[in-house]
Amino acid sequence: FHAEPVACPNCGPELSFHFDNTVVNGNEAALKNAVQALQQGKVVAVKGIGGYHLMCDATNDNAVLRLRQNKPRPHKPLAVMFPSPADQPFKLAELAVVLTDDDKTFLLKPARPILLVAKKITAVLSPHIAPGLNEVGMMLPYSPLHHLLLNDFGKALVATSANISGEPVLTQNEDVEKRLAHVADAFLHHNRPIERPADDPVYRTIARKPRPIRTGRGSAPMELTLPFELKQPVLAVGAHMKNVITLAWKNRAVVSPHIGEMDSARSVAVFEHTIRDLQTLYDIKAKLIICDAHPGYTSTRWAKKQNLPLHTVYHHHAHAAAAWFECDTRDKIMAFTWDGVGYGEDGTLWGGETFIGKPGAWQRVASMRPFYLPGGDKAGREPWRSAAALCWEIGKAYDAMPQVDTLLMQAWQRKLNAPQSTSVGRLFDAAAALTGVRTCASFEGQGPMEFEALCGGSPVESADDIKLELNKTAGLYVTDWQPLVSAMLDASLTMNERALMFHASLARAMLQQAKVIRHEHGVDHVSFSGGVFQNRVLTEYAMALLAEDGFKVFLPERIPVNDAGISFGQVVEYGYGSLL
Repeated sequence: FHAEPVACPNCGPELSFHFDNTVVNGNEAALKNAVQALQQGKVVAVKGIGGYHLMCDATNDNAVLRLRQNKPRPHKPLAVMFPSPADQPFKLAELAVVLTDDDKTFLLKPARPILLVAKKITAVLSPHIAPGLNEVGMMLPYSPLHHLLLNDFGKALVATSANISGEPVLTQNEDVEKRLAHVADAFLHHNRPIERPADDPVYRTIARKPRPIRTGRGSAPMELTLPFELKQPVLAVGAHMKNVITLAWKNRAVVSPHIGEMDSARSVAVFEHTIRDLQTLYDIKAKLIICDAHPGYTSTRWAKKQNLPLHTVYHHHAHAAAAWFECDTRDKIMAFTWDGVGYGEDGTLWGGETFIGKPGAWQRVASMRPFYLPGGDKAGREPWRSAAALCWEIGKAYDAMPQVDTLLMQAWQRKLNAPQSTSVGRLFDAAAALTGVRTCASFEGQGPMEFEALCGGSPVESADDIKLELNKTAGLYVTDWQPLVSAMLDASLTMNERALMFHASLARAMLQQAKVIRHEHGVDHVSFSGGVFQNRVLTEYAMALLAEDGFKVFLPERIPVNDAGISFGQVVEYGYGSLL
């Protein structure tokens, strides 16, 4: 993963430009043709260090829309790479985005990560790069080819992973031309082979620190020192979404680069290659596999087919364990684990849980009022289903279904294909649908992201909040979301007011839970994990409220709070738990 190759005009690397059955060899000619294609609004697949990018003019609406249509990727945000002259590395970027000194320092790190930053109203970037959002993912050139290309082009380029959406990035010259012939108009290759795919790492600044959304090139494989010693080497195979694996032995853990969603044959092939590759690279052979408790995960099904001992870890226990690792205590903590859905101990879909304890000994002490999701897994891409679930749960009609389905409510009433859930992620989906922001999504999390963007720069601490009842039933504190439904449907309030109210209410509900749990259990160290805490508005306000009330709050800085952190959490949960 670290290389210092020799390069010269005679020995290479050598560029070649492929366009419309024509091949242009020679570095200068290939580069010139690539720049001309970009100037003409073409989409060019450009080979980098960890894989290919699909690139086009970031100021050209037609080019960006063609890329979106061909990939297809109708709405998901696209990253932008800005030219970075040595004497003024942010000259062009600062015309389009707002950058602090800390942002600049981070963007100049050797890994050259993608950082989500605020767009300027005056930016000349195409509005189709991140529709419905007020941030854009930006990065600087990180290879000599990028610098040459950006310098000659003179403007920002869209630089999104060259892949079929959700799959690992493509790395092989022939493979990219075959699989992306319908997406890219041209291909700029070089003859240095890429041994291991590595997507660009992505970060978002939350509470004044960059937090990882996705680890990748330059940040993974990531080696971490465990606070215990394993008796045998283990392999943790992670979750279904945002899959990452972790190989661990003795007191060492190695977290792999991003693999992706485990829905395609290619994702599974890269998953298996990464497992073999890490074990070969470190000369370690796993003697036990750790997987998620969800029986339907591809990673779980794969693990069960291996002739090795198997240990299962519940999804939210893994989230909590990964966050515990980054706390400054090895004692009990209070762990908020809010996300989309994960298989719970009772067989239902959890996603709004609060635990006390430490790895191997978690006690669920608080949750959200459960509801039944019509259509089950479909709710992830169809926020209207979550909205319908909440309305029907409290006896309200829901009239905004995109298609008339007279049988859906009957099926829901009979609990047919309507699993029970406590997911806060689905509450955000519902809020997005109820306010009219998004009823159908083209990617996971689209509704909540656009809903957060509605808050704009308004101070959430001054927003009206709705007090959510906290009741204790069978030893479990349960927050009732019911009052939020009427508020989100209240058209007398602006969408900005409703978004702020929703975020403020949930943050204050967290404080309410934390205070009663501290009173009963004497725990004041609090961690956040789960994809919901990628939401800066909610997370920063909740952290501020808790800190003001005397809690010590931890938000991971090395391991993503989303499902990319699951495999490492599985190792911590298994390893530390085996000591208890």
